[in-house]
Amino acid sequence: MTRRIVPDSRNTCGTARRACAGRCATPLVVTLTRLGALAAVSLAPATITAQQFVRERPPTLGAPAPLTVPAVRSARLPNGMALQVVAQRELPLVQVIVSFPGGSRLDGATPGIAAFTANMLDEGAGTRDAAILQAELAYLGASLQTGADWDRLFVALKVPVRSLGPALDLLADVVRRPTFSAAEVRRQRDLRLANLLQLRDQPNALADLAFNAIVFPAGHPYHNSAGGDSASVAAFDSSAVRAFYTRAVRPERASAVIVGDLDASDARAQLARRLGEWAATGTAATAAPVTVAARRETSTRVYLVDKPNAAQSVITIGWPGVDRLSPDYAPLMVMNTLLGASFTSRLNMNLRETHGYTYGASSRFAFRPVPGPFVASAAVRTNVTDSSLVEFFKELRGVRDATVPDDELARAKAYVELGLPGSLESTSQVAASIAQLATFSLPLGELSAYATRVRAVTADDVQRVARQYLTPDHATVVVVGDLSKIRPAIESLKLGELRVLEVKDIAK
Repeated sequence: MTRRIVPDSRNTCGTARRACAGRCATPLVVTLTRLGALAAVSLAPATITAQQFVRERPPTLGAPAPLTVPAVRSARLPNGMALQVVAQRELPLVQVIVSFPGGSRLDGATPGIAAFTANMLDEGAGTRDAAILQAELAYLGASLQTGADWDRLFVALKVPVRSLGPALDLLADVVRRPTFSAAEVRRQRDLRLANLLQLRDQPNALADLAFNAIVFPAGHPYHNSAGGDSASVAAFDSSAVRAFYTRAVRPERASAVIVGDLDASDARAQLARRLGEWAATGTAATAAPVTVAARRETSTRVYLVDKPNAAQSVITIGWPGVDRLSPDYAPLMVMNTLLGASFTSRLNMNLRETHGYTYGASSRFAFRPVPGPFVASAAVRTNVTDSSLVEFFKELRGVRDATVPDDELARAKAYVELGLPGSLESTSQVAASIAQLATFSLPLGELSAYATRVRAVTADDVQRVARQYLTPDHATVVVVGDLSKIRPAIESLKLGELRVLEVKDIAK
């Protein structure tokens, strides 16, 4: 028997399949050919009525089940290193995250040094160079990552439990004995400088840099880029990197999370064998107190950055954000979910689905120990930049001015609560959740309490926090695009005082 599958090039709605993007479901026509006989079989689609499927009406969700979090065992090594362990026996895997608080907030007068030092940790450690280190990790079936964000510097290891011992030996070298060779520091420094030059051609990066520099004035820890600038990075050398490492990467500042196929006593013994005798010298780093407040505009201001011939404009609208430990955290998350943090949010449905201005529009709060910003953003077609700004402000004001409908509120609350179990599925997700919550001195059990608070959020709560924390009449607006095409229309909107920023002053 010869089987030939012939795809129908058009859908039942008459639209080309590619243009339809799979929104219609027409099965393939299957033709079966036998020697001496031919039989054609057409598989007709099942009848679907409007009552059964309406694209604009999401399916009804059942009530979320109560969230159960795994038990966390805590301990401390003799040198002060904190340890949290979760036994997760489903798979023979172990995830380890070793964190050091502060991250890029420890940069001080040397922007970018924390991120650069974190990147250098696995570029040679102990007696191994970067190539040998990666080869040994691959042999063990392990992966190791290093990095830094605004809150912490970290080393993360994922490994099969059978290879845990040798892999922890490698992690211990990375944490305790990085080489910081002069040649490798120079190579990574040159790569970083080249990357900083490339940022000048990336509208999204320019918008982020400009927005943060405006909302967080000089002296605030978020004023400078976490990646540094050309002047600071050019001065990096082996001695500068080692000096930062000695102050920031220390056992009494460290916390480790271990999740996987082992119990708490075994995890503590394994870690103590490699890091228990680690002792630091010199003075520990501390984040300087924040003495410069984030900038709250008295009226909306618009900042334009010229990118000639740009096909799109990048729009960023925002203001100073909220403390993660705010009692309004749950209603804020529900409010932002329906505003811009889900696919069916108001911003995305308006700018993407209704008007077709953008591939996606969103909003977010950046929660950090020092509160980050609230940001609503999208990359839109150049010729609808002004129209997109109108729709952004319409939605930002709309969630403040009118009570959210019951069905939209229920959908947003379900979206938030149903997403929580996904943060506890794998060893990596559980470890990341513990480490992230620990940044705010919160236990893993906070997730269950959070789910309960989300369930209790009312429409009045949503409107209250929207009115309190959304300030569209006092916004910082950054638009990166072709000013010869977008500036006159933006000026005609009369959103507020307008200023043009130079690329060279943003991406230094």
